[in-house]
Amino acid sequence: MNMQNTKFDTNQLHEARYYTVQVTTRGTEAVCHLCPHQCHIESGSVGRCRSRLFADGKLWALSYAEPCAVALDPVEKKPLLHFHPGMECLSLACTGCNLRCLNCQNYDISQASPHDVRHARLTPDGVVAMCERQHAPAIAYTYTEPLTWMEYLTDTARKAHQHGLLNVLVSAGYVNPEPLHDVLPYLDAANIDLKAFSDEVYHRLNGASLQPVLNTLQVLRQSGVWLEITNLLIPEWNTDEKMLRQMCRWLVDNGFADVPLHFSRFFPTFRLTSVPPTPLATLLKAREIARHTGMHYVYIGNATEVNGQDTCCPDCGKLLVRRHGYSVESNLITADGCCPGCGCRVAGRW
Repeated sequence: MNMQNTKFDTNQLHEARYYTVQVTTRGTEAVCHLCPHQCHIESGSVGRCRSRLFADGKLWALSYAEPCAVALDPVEKKPLLHFHPGMECLSLACTGCNLRCLNCQNYDISQASPHDVRHARLTPDGVVAMCERQHAPAIAYTYTEPLTWMEYLTDTARKAHQHGLLNVLVSAGYVNPEPLHDVLPYLDAANIDLKAFSDEVYHRLNGASLQPVLNTLQVLRQSGVWLEITNLLIPEWNTDEKMLRQMCRWLVDNGFADVPLHFSRFFPTFRLTSVPPTPLATLLKAREIARHTGMHYVYIGNATEVNGQDTCCPDCGKLLVRRHGYSVESNLITADGCCPGCGCRVAGRW
């Protein structure tokens, strides 16, 4: 996207990381190495995520310290159900996303450039200070794609850890290894959207590919970051039972059996307004497939007709955490993270 007619004072911008500059027959361009798209960005243009501008020989992070959304949310809204239940997070978002999801719920900010959306000026120190004023013990980087504003994410998360705050990443996980490894030391938990278990669906539905997301999941699990996975079930796109079995089998075979899996209900939005909401039977069948395959904690989201948010012991079946919406009504898990009935260890950060 060319931005030649938009005025930017590069003296006021923050230089991006993860890029190289090269000379081509067309002139000088930046190659962004943040994500697998590896955008080649000509002077005066931005990359696919709309938030990284090449100008004056450098790549600039347009949304650095310019959040378009700040709010207090329960951690259950991320969704994270095995990470300090009932905790409040300061949710933070900047414009930008490196995917093109046809079903995007936040397209007004994720599919926009920073100068197109109202935003505030909030430095990493300012985010930490706001958390302390609001008595929020955690920051959630969410709503859009935080990995496209990686510089702001990393700097803020580092400051947060210095002040004893937790960092939660909510992401599609479409990122290259080096940037991911740079932010890992500052992450405490993550929920990653696994859009489908099909490269073809990823290309058509999301404008991306599957393998980089699987790589991100493996890196997060191996690093010790608490991880949960969301799979939004969209009729006609990713609800095939064979695909669901393949996904769950891959998760179990690769060490994710204790990672909570959230099957979320789709509602028509953005460019998929003609697709009906996910039938309740589809959600219930997906949960059955996941449990049968060996996933220990399987949840159903966005479906008020069924109580799909309670946490039960994977051994004895005892109800441990009762939830209503995003509220925790009771939590029987012991201080050391065990079921009080049978003593089974319940995966999570309690």
